[in-house]
Amino acid sequence: MTKDLFYSLDLNLLRTFLVLSQELNMRKASQRLFVSQPAISQALQKLRNHFDDELFMKVPTGLEATPFAEELAVAITPHLDGLAGALNHKNHFDPAAIDYPIRIAVSPIVLTCLSGALYQRIKQQAPNSTLELIGWNESTLAEIQKGQTLVGIGYDMDAINNVSRAQLIDLTGQIIVRKDHPITKDTVSAEDMVGYDIASVITPGWNDNFSFAQQVMHRAGYEAKVGFRSEFVLAAVDIIQHTDMYMPHSNLFPIKHYPQLKALNALVNGNTVQYPVLAYFHAKHRQSPLVLWLNQLIKSVLKQQIA
Repeated sequence: MTKDLFYSLDLNLLRTFLVLSQELNMRKASQRLFVSQPAISQALQKLRNHFDDELFMKVPTGLEATPFAEELAVAITPHLDGLAGALNHKNHFDPAAIDYPIRIAVSPIVLTCLSGALYQRIKQQAPNSTLELIGWNESTLAEIQKGQTLVGIGYDMDAINNVSRAQLIDLTGQIIVRKDHPITKDTVSAEDMVGYDIASVITPGWNDNFSFAQQVMHRAGYEAKVGFRSEFVLAAVDIIQHTDMYMPHSNLFPIKHYPQLKALNALVNGNTVQYPVLAYFHAKHRQSPLVLWLNQLIKSVLKQQIA
């Protein structure tokens, strides 16, 4: 029976053979392969036994390939180069090569503060891409699971099967009110907010049926009423500009763009309120260069916004 030269061969030896055929020098081949010269000699002897050919002859300048070795090198080089390219493809990622839509779902409290800055950063690095920025909704996690949305940016919530998450940043809670609001303090406690209604921003799928600020007030022992609720931050902003209501938000709110408003530091039991913002994505993308790049970019933009 004819010997099967492929299935009976340790394919690691082919890499040694190819490097030897390129360098024609044992020392240089060992340096490229990060192994000792004796290891190269042992590999070469196995190759000679396998192919029943001397493969390389010693000459004053190093090594000289036999005719069989020359033919073999020509025949296998395209295949090994293709294999190397396939294996290394996952490590090569260039945002500039992105020429397709990037769909990101963002919770309302982040969307208002992130959209413009994120668009600019993405277009700088991926000029041929299209940014599709949509609001977070009750179906976002399912859409990530189905591959319809690449990344979701939102609060800490229970993930679902095949959806992974990574923390991006911690936000510090603040209270946003109109500039001439009756409260003149820069830092307020739950007690200071008693008697003022809440303008609550809804994040679908997270606080559809409750107000986080109202819960904080109740835990502190005070009554609190939600006077307005909306999925649109700008709607809540419009309300607080014309009333004594307050909008719970964070240090992410771009207060410098709203000279008619002011941000108050919020304390609960003497401590600031902090909560994380996370990125949600399909579990299969945990090591995806695209998602890792995108998460890092979003994290960088968020940090810049609160600096």
